Amino acid sequence: MADFSLAGDPAVAAAVERELRLLDPEVRRSPGLVDALLHPGFHEIGASGRLWDRPSVIASLAAETGAGAPVAVSGMRGVRLAPDLVHLTFDTEHDGRRAHRSSLWRRAAGEWLLYFHQGTPSAPEGS
Repeated sequence: MADFSLAGDPAVAAAVERELRLLDPEVRRSPGLVDALLHPGFHEIGASGRLWDRPSVIASLAAETGAGAPVAVSGMRGVRLAPDLVHLTFDTEHDGRRAHRSSLWRRAAGEWLLYFHQGTPSAPEGS
């Protein structure tokens, strides 16, 4: 994994570690592992514009097939917005598709859980 150098804030580091887990194809295909990373109130605006809730994301990820090419992550940035809230932004490239991404991680019962995610398609560099 890349070193994202996020100013040493342990809350940001925890959110980054968990975000990267969610991008791991093995984790994505395991409903139990995904469930453990999502806040009960999780929702997402996908890169397609589709609105997703927690159950639909878990089911969709579990249905992914194949070995799963790794997702390339770049530009990871994080900031703690409040004691129990971290905002991450980063870019991904997967299967020829690029996206700008934004995630909000909330600490609940001592665990950092993904509360909100949005992906926005982006053009390849140099376009």
